[in-house]
Amino acid sequence: MPRTYPILALLTATTVLTGLGGVSAQTATVSDILSRLDAAQKGARDISFRVSGTANLQGGAQKVDLSVQTIPASGLARLVFAAPDALADNIVVVDRKEVRNYLYLTNQVTVTSLSRSAAGAGMTGLDLTQIGNFSTFLKTYDVKLVSTSGAAGSRLYGLEGVPRQAGVNENKARIYISEAGWRPTRVQLLGAADKVTADLNISSYKLNAGLTSARLRTLPKDAEVIRQ
Repeated sequence: MPRTYPILALLTATTVLTGLGGVSAQTATVSDILSRLDAAQKGARDISFRVSGTANLQGGAQKVDLSVQTIPASGLARLVFAAPDALADNIVVVDRKEVRNYLYLTNQVTVTSLSRSAAGAGMTGLDLTQIGNFSTFLKTYDVKLVSTSGAAGSRLYGLEGVPRQAGVNENKARIYISEAGWRPTRVQLLGAADKVTADLNISSYKLNAGLTSARLRTLPKDAEVIRQ
């Protein structure tokens, strides 16, 4: 299993969403927030953003920095890594059938069925094609609202989720949602004793930039293809 896949678990919680009207801090509920995420997602034909921060990978804290491009309606996403160093310049392309992982150091593309790659990463039951669909991801969690801060129109909501399916991904997920644009700004994973195991910021949003499936699927033509 390529080393890229554990990071996919961190990214299923990330997306970019267009704006709707605000909600009252006194009456905001998880249902209110999720309904706005769902409605806003429908207007996003394509999404791109940057994920950066730190995560405990392979026994220690490492820098994470990558770009994500996705076409939600097609279940298609492209991830390009800048960090950690072991993954620099690697590319992952995910669709509804398979995961194609380009390994820069070996100039190889490993092709794995979506179900097999999810199982190997300990994420059976999670849909990796929903990397760009935050609201759908949250439906696999029992979610509660744990914090609200900021002034009306720019409030920041903190949601915390526990996986509904035992053994899928035992970490809690904590996601911070900005009322300005109804988009996530930060994602955290929490392990034993609620210790933060990943802390990722989400930035550099672009919506509906005309991304195409062909562009997202592009990989070096001279790479050796290995089917697993």
